[in-house]
Amino acid sequence: MPLNDYDGDATELLETYDFLMKYIIVGEAGAGKSCLLHHFIHNAFKEHSQHTIGVEFSSRTVRLGEKRIKLQLWDTAGQERFRSVTRSYYRGAAGAILVYDITNRQSFINLSKWLADARALASPQLVVVLVGNKSDREEEREVEWAEASRWAAENDVHFLEASSLTGDNVEAPFLLAARAILLAIESGTLDPEKAGSGVSYGDRALRRVNSSSRLSFGSFTASRRRGSIRLKNWISGGKCCS
Repeated sequence: MPLNDYDGDATELLETYDFLMKYIIVGEAGAGKSCLLHHFIHNAFKEHSQHTIGVEFSSRTVRLGEKRIKLQLWDTAGQERFRSVTRSYYRGAAGAILVYDITNRQSFINLSKWLADARALASPQLVVVLVGNKSDREEEREVEWAEASRWAAENDVHFLEASSLTGDNVEAPFLLAARAILLAIESGTLDPEKAGSGVSYGDRALRRVNSSSRLSFGSFTASRRRGSIRLKNWISGGKCCS
């Protein structure tokens, strides 16, 4: 199923959904986390963006095949002085969007501390997607795609690049994480009724997933001008990078 077939209906007043999932967006200040999230929510670039103070909250409902998923999105400050505050919001997160700036090598070097915090404090089954933001600024690149791809493989996270300015690949990390979480529910490794899972059932949910009641959410493809990723078969090997 093409990426454009995924439906976002965040404006419904009385929306119903199958699952509620909590995400955190983490990474260094200036990496473009808020701009990435703003483009995902509003389908537009955020002009005159300022550093996040503490934590900001957004939500959006998306569709994966027959399933409607409401995403709770916690955008955390990247500045060190807010770290003790923002870490408290990591608890119970099912997904983490880990963002660095491809034009700022220091934001890439510091990824390990953000990943360590997220894995220590969030759900034990946390799904992490690494996003190299600002892919539109190729001439200023300081972190090569291949290097980031290796880091992602070594740390068992999914990886892609995106541009919060042009919107290229902006939806992919959020949908990729949701798909991985749905697969974990289907396989039985994640229980939405367990406290701290980061997932809960919505009004439309089937409360039992078994061979006679399987999740149906399809697959999708996302591309970029270099290092295209095909998400259709990303689950094999636990990675999505190519």
